[in-house]
Amino acid sequence: MIQVKRLTALLLALTLPLLAVAEEETKEGEAPKVAYIDLVPSLVGNYGAGPRLKYFKADISLKVTGTEAQDKVTRHEPLIRNQLVMLFSQQTDDTLGSSEAKEKLRQEALKQVQQALNGEEGAALVDDLLFNNLIVQP
Repeated sequence: MIQVKRLTALLLALTLPLLAVAEEETKEGEAPKVAYIDLVPSLVGNYGAGPRLKYFKADISLKVTGTEAQDKVTRHEPLIRNQLVMLFSQQTDDTLGSSEAKEKLRQEALKQVQQALNGEEGAALVDDLLFNNLIVQP
């Protein structure tokens, strides 16, 4: 009976590392996971020129692929927020007034975020930029 227990323990000890290696191989074959990084808190600021203040509030998510990209984008979040606030502050009522104009703004925001990350990390890292909520008070 004692020999059977020893043999069972020995077999378990030998098969566990093989199971771990097999699990790693299946993970390598999987496609990288997509993640969405929410820029929290919301971006809030003034836009436009003139005597009257105009406000915007934007809830933005960044789409990234892989945990490495997610970590790098999170590390550079202050730079990303700065680029986006500067872009929004340059807008006018015309560039925020229609859905087509907002789509152009979204594409420009994605382009600027990718350029900033490319300068810091050597890769764009962000696949897409989404406006979860975009409120303007002209």
